[in-house]
Amino acid sequence: MDVDRSQASGPGASHVRLAKLLRGAGSVVALTGAGVSVPSGIPDFRSPGTGLWERVDPMEVAHIDVFHTEPERFWHFYGERFAALEDKQPNEVHRALVTLEREGLLDAVITQNIDMLHRKAGTRELVEVHGSIDRCSCLACGARVTLAQARSRLAADEAGVPRCERCAAPLKPDVVLFGEMLPAAAMERAQELCASADLLLCIGSSLEVHPVASLPLLTHRAGGAVAILTQGRTPLDGLAAVRLDGDLVDEMQALLGALGLGWGLPSESAAQAGI
Repeated sequence: MDVDRSQASGPGASHVRLAKLLRGAGSVVALTGAGVSVPSGIPDFRSPGTGLWERVDPMEVAHIDVFHTEPERFWHFYGERFAALEDKQPNEVHRALVTLEREGLLDAVITQNIDMLHRKAGTRELVEVHGSIDRCSCLACGARVTLAQARSRLAADEAGVPRCERCAAPLKPDVVLFGEMLPAAAMERAQELCASADLLLCIGSSLEVHPVASLPLLTHRAGGAVAILTQGRTPLDGLAAVRLDGDLVDEMQALLGALGLGWGLPSESAAQAGI
């Protein structure tokens, strides 16, 4: 399959090709990664010089074993992470996906992100395969609290560890940590969506973290097309029907323009392109 590549920020041949794939697909699913949230002021994990794991070793702060054995160290990291994420707002990439869903061009969003920004933007069909910071749970007794309650308890605890009011055990955020399995129901739903998709949009993901990184292969093997929109190389670039590697906000604006949905190309230009 020929790969259509583009580094341009304005509408171009790649955006028109992707728009045609979108219009012609019976089922379209988006798979999003940390790059989608970067325009909202949230660093991704692996970009050289700026990625979150550039300054801390995830195995020392975000592993399930650290939560169990050193909850103070764990919550020192996650307390800062919660504070950094709490006031972040959706950006144009999140809103572009909401527009596609509203227009009937997108069936669902599968996200690796835990920041709740797709929810805030208004995405209706959302699968959060790595969980969400929306809630914290007690692994000892099963009690659950909201993000606001967890942050309040974190601030009140001398050791900086939010604890369960029932049994005093440390609370754990409802996110997938290193060393944990992904939620079975969420992963099964993601696999079903990708296996039946005519088009999978991989947006802002390095496609390096498994098992999520294998989802595009389900689409490809079932005969669907895979489009990859992310900066930097991914291991699956070779199977992409369309590969866009510019700024994500620019790329999504150009795509909506090519679809005649308000940005970039005007509607009449999209019509002339046969979209």
